[in-house]
Amino acid sequence: MIRNTTRNQKLGWVLFLAYLAMLVYFVFFAESFGRDSAQHEYAYNLELFKEIKRFYQYREQLGMEAFLLNVVGNVVAFVPFGFFLPIVSRRGRKWYNTTCLGFGMSLCIETVQLVCKVGSFDVDDLLLNTIGGIVGYIFYRVVQEARIRRRIHGKTEI
Repeated sequence: MIRNTTRNQKLGWVLFLAYLAMLVYFVFFAESFGRDSAQHEYAYNLELFKEIKRFYQYREQLGMEAFLLNVVGNVVAFVPFGFFLPIVSRRGRKWYNTTCLGFGMSLCIETVQLVCKVGSFDVDDLLLNTIGGIVGYIFYRVVQEARIRRRIHGKTEI
């Protein structure tokens, strides 16, 4: 597998693995997200848009930082997943595979959070993370199209 990869794919693998390591750290261990204290009860939300609505409704009391961290942060956290997956995997080059794998990765993270009582299982996070993976995939496609256009225009001028 590693012999047949290009230099860009190898770099993509390194960046993808570094991203996954950072994601695991921030989701499970970062003290700035309140991960240093153990919860004694399971925390979960199975009602779609409940937490998003709550954060929006109480954004003045909670602060805009808490709102952005929860809503925008969950989207942004999975943008690299959707961007790097098509680089490192041929299967990831199909939008539906990237979407399903992004959802699956988010589901795994949320489930581990529930079982280990670190954070909470939240269906809103599943939705936001999946949207982030889709945004990352769209960004990948835009970059690929620009590379192809640049290559085509560069060859016609020579």
